[in-house]
Amino acid sequence: MAQHGQSVAVTPFTLMGAMSPVTLAGALAQQNAEALAGIVLTQLVRPGAPVMYGAFTSNVDMRSGAPAFGTPENAKANIASGQLARRYNLPYRTTPGSASNAADAQGAYETMMALWGAVLGHGNLLYHAAGWQEGGLTASFEKVVLDVEMIQHMMELLRPIEVNDAELALDALARVPTGGHFFGDAHTLERYSSAFYQPMVSNWQNYESWQESGAADATARATQVWKKALAEYQQPPMDESVREALDAYVAKRKEEIGAGEP
Repeated sequence: MAQHGQSVAVTPFTLMGAMSPVTLAGALAQQNAEALAGIVLTQLVRPGAPVMYGAFTSNVDMRSGAPAFGTPENAKANIASGQLARRYNLPYRTTPGSASNAADAQGAYETMMALWGAVLGHGNLLYHAAGWQEGGLTASFEKVVLDVEMIQHMMELLRPIEVNDAELALDALARVPTGGHFFGDAHTLERYSSAFYQPMVSNWQNYESWQESGAADATARATQVWKKALAEYQQPPMDESVREALDAYVAKRKEEIGAGEP
């Protein structure tokens, strides 16, 4: 890829206590050495080839040896790796993840921990950002929806606060009397449909209303979201001649790849 001028994200996969030292500093030292070795190789192949500093350092469960993700150590590694990438003035590739076996509370808080590490590490490219489950062995439709919700929350959080006369709303503050409310004020009515982030999954009903509407939890609501998306999906239009050319190319390559088989 480097020879053809394609960007390469050189990403060591280091698990503390397994294929790297059990300490975070030791694991990061190994990760950095491996990343730099790969980066140097791309430049030997083609000087100036685009390259990214990739990082994927987490820990294992010391009782079983199973990989763990979304841990405090993983989050700190995501932050520290971003600092290393900036030291070499390179774009940074990182990952949020979870070891949970279900799209549940563990999957959410582990993913959010790792996502915070990726954001605080100033990640430029996030791999496996949606759907990662069971330490990467499973992709879940529900987890895709829940992760996209978290990513959109993060994007909205990172949007700078707009400050101007209209946003300061001094006129509205003057109009609404002490003890009054802003629900019916013109400033609110002009913005009520776009003032806040509208979630895909979150439910803000009170308990009684939530029960009456079916008492679906976040995972069940995520199921409803992806099923609706699939039901409403429309394949983007494509020129028939282009489709035929693509189908012919795929058929040709399949024949060439299988030509050596007995």
